[in-house]
Amino acid sequence: MKKIGILNGPNLNLLGKREPKIYGTVSFENFLNQLTQQYLDVNFIYAQSNVEGELINTLQDWNEQCDALIFNPGGYSHTSVAVADALRAMHIPVIEVHISNIYAREAFRHQSITAANCKGCIIGFGLDGYKMATQYLISL
Repeated sequence: MKKIGILNGPNLNLLGKREPKIYGTVSFENFLNQLTQQYLDVNFIYAQSNVEGELINTLQDWNEQCDALIFNPGGYSHTSVAVADALRAMHIPVIEVHISNIYAREAFRHQSITAANCKGCIIGFGLDGYKMATQYLISL
């Protein structure tokens, strides 16, 4: 059984409430229950933080505890060299996921400095991006 970590960054604790036209109306906890039921052969662990240092600590911890990682760095994907450096040190595959299409939003969101340190990126498919990432990671 693969152990896959899902780590969400700032403001993603507000899914289901925050800007529903962009992020949808489903909370991440409800979505995670659905994902867990769909992939019975995966042991998911989940965390969310609005704090950059906590995200980095989780990345470092899960690098030793998980087989793979799905990471939505939220706004830190555009600003955090420290998170990008933590990703560079990972030895497990990491897929960066963005719920919205960052290229269809404000210009400052068009570049992800964290993405270069990930195996790949899934952008703009809503919460289904996490399913796509899971499907890829279990195929490894």
